[in-house]
Amino acid sequence: MAEKLKYKKILLKLSGEALAGSKKSGIDSEIVGKICEQIKVIKDLGVELAIVVGGGNFWRGRYGETIERTTSDYMGMLATAINALAIQSELESRGLETRVQTAIEMKEVAEPYIRRRAMNHLNKDRIVIFACGTGNPYFSTDTTAALRAAEIEADAILFAKTVDGVYTADPKIDKTAKRYDRLTYMDLLEKKLKVIDSTATSLCMDNNIPLVVFAMDDPDNIIKIVKGERVGTIIEN
Repeated sequence: MAEKLKYKKILLKLSGEALAGSKKSGIDSEIVGKICEQIKVIKDLGVELAIVVGGGNFWRGRYGETIERTTSDYMGMLATAINALAIQSELESRGLETRVQTAIEMKEVAEPYIRRRAMNHLNKDRIVIFACGTGNPYFSTDTTAALRAAEIEADAILFAKTVDGVYTADPKIDKTAKRYDRLTYMDLLEKKLKVIDSTATSLCMDNNIPLVVFAMDDPDNIIKIVKGERVGTIIEN
């Protein structure tokens, strides 16, 4: 059945805010459950899947105004590990085999990130959840998503947001903002559209990885995207 899909191996980027739902912070178990139900459907279709999760529902580097930047960034990385374990638990409760790999070693709760091991898990039909970013301060989880997608040779990155695509301006502020259906990576840089950071943009562009920006509010969006239906905004070279 997988041969009928547009994307057979994807990296799903989940923001921490997407996991918080209307609570705005922490983890909304109902939201996480709905996301995991979508993931189960696409796994049943034959999709290979890895996940990169953010930590903004608990901590962002910029929150630490009185905390040294490097320390604040490491705090954010630890927040992603909390989210990764929550997603793992929800997925496994649905009968899906998973592994959490972290860029900072915490062997009591997760594996260290090793590319060959991650590829082996994917080949065995396991879902791999990447936590703790790249393990380095000053790099966002957007960059982690682009890097891991290149390393595992993903067909596309599915970027789950709280808005349904890329707009000419922030649609929550500017009601006249228009949504783009399609963009190039050069468009992102030239128009200064802050969808993902410039490092992540360059990585995706250099490795020719399509990026689909979509909203998590429709429970079927992930399924529609892997089947090739038009959802959100697609960004490619």
